[in-house]
Amino acid sequence: MRQAAPSVAPFVLPESPVESDLLAKYFRGLGDPTRVRILALLTEHGELPVGELVARLGQSQPKVSNHLACLRWCGFVATRREHPSVFYRVADGRVEQLLGLARELLDDNAEHVAACGHIDRKRS
Repeated sequence: MRQAAPSVAPFVLPESPVESDLLAKYFRGLGDPTRVRILALLTEHGELPVGELVARLGQSQPKVSNHLACLRWCGFVATRREHPSVFYRVADGRVEQLLGLARELLDDNAEHVAACGHIDRKRS
């Protein structure tokens, strides 16, 4: 007789991270131009299959899928499967609000952000 697979415990952090560290990591999820473009496309079109995102971004399917996996894991996007396609959408309307607020802030600071060398440095 075959035994049932053990149930998987919910994902639990090994320790409580510092909120500022977690927020910084959350924003790093948005820190890639391709991921921002994906979210912009999804907010504009509502829902798109992977193949459409690949075509619109002009990038390889594996690269786009890797970015989508990051966005999904961090809760920025959600999926719906319609065999054989997987459709992506923004998971929470507040993500669209966050991007809109960032655009508004950027309107006042674009030159400074473009010239900032600190942001471009790798974290140590």
